Amino acid sequence: MNARFRNFFRANLDLERAYENTGDLRPTLLSYSDSYVELIREGFEQILSDNSFGPEEYEGLTDIEFPDKETLHIYLRNMYDYLFNDASEQPMPPGY
Repeated sequence: MNARFRNFFRANLDLERAYENTGDLRPTLLSYSDSYVELIREGFEQILSDNSFGPEEYEGLTDIEFPDKETLHIYLRNMYDYLFNDASEQPMPPGY
């Protein structure tokens, strides 16, 4: 996993910030260079297709626990849709 992609999770989707649904995450990401946005998109696509990426790996990045791989995958897919497609709201991790 790319270090800049890892840092995106640590800076924006960690335990402290993941539950802040201010609507700023997508505009903030899209304000960066096209190459950075593409790196984040590709990173999401990689972990969404990586069967070995699960709750333990995600918790190591963000300190947020997911009950199972399926719940994590749904959250990540919804986050991808929020950041790169037309989903209207940022998804919340479990426990919100």
